[in-house]
Amino acid sequence: MAAGAAAQTTTGEEAALQAVAAAMRDAAATASEHAAKVRESANEAGATALESISRMVYTGSYVLAYGVVYATVFAARSLPRENPIMRGFHDGGRAAIGELDAGLTFQATGVDRT
Repeated sequence: MAAGAAAQTTTGEEAALQAVAAAMRDAAATASEHAAKVRESANEAGATALESISRMVYTGSYVLAYGVVYATVFAARSLPRENPIMRGFHDGGRAAIGELDAGLTFQATGVDRT
């Protein structure tokens, strides 16, 4: 009878160990799945945050550029056309565009056009 009790104890211990092993396997699988979901959520959150920052930078730049150009054009149009200020704006703008074109050409070709 002692041998039968020992066999049942061993079988009971084996069953308990198998149950613990199965629980550990399930926990590891669940943890891996959860970690994958967390990683995916973090990637999505990072992409969403980057998109939001990009949109804010774009909107801020747009508002700034629009405000500067609108105010400049409004001021320029409110002045009489034939006066030294308008001629200076016109000539200065042409000179700036010419310098910009020359600089861009030099950067692209390496040939100085001056």
